[in-house]
Amino acid sequence: MLSGGQRGTSIVAQAAAVASAKVLIIEDDPDIGGLLGLRLRKAGYNTAFAGDAVTALTIARKEQPDLIVLDLGLPGGDGMLVMERLKGLATLAHVPVIIVSARDPASSGPQTLAAGARAFVAKPIQMDSFMAAVRAALGESSY
Repeated sequence: MLSGGQRGTSIVAQAAAVASAKVLIIEDDPDIGGLLGLRLRKAGYNTAFAGDAVTALTIARKEQPDLIVLDLGLPGGDGMLVMERLKGLATLAHVPVIIVSARDPASSGPQTLAAGARAFVAKPIQMDSFMAAVRAALGESSY
């Protein structure tokens, strides 16, 4: 059992880990990307953005994110192809991916999870569910 002081230290350590976590948002809709970025920054995460499939890989290599939020419908290539390429890069293969998409969750959800995504969040996005998926993908508990 943790004493109050030890528990407080644990919460501080978790908050510090959150503050240093970088999330790459790959989304072509600037309104949705901006909203996700705002919510993530408000929760203490650092963010980076890519608006299409082509720049997504370049920015992912440069930024080395702790988590990737990926839309499936992107200019320049499908999000599934982007995820496949990310998972094929040794330096990014371990990075968890959360899919955010307007595609049918009944068919696209299982397909993306089988391809290696940690979660599928349907649009319109319910922010509580999205943030829970982010915390889970980063191995964080709710505190």
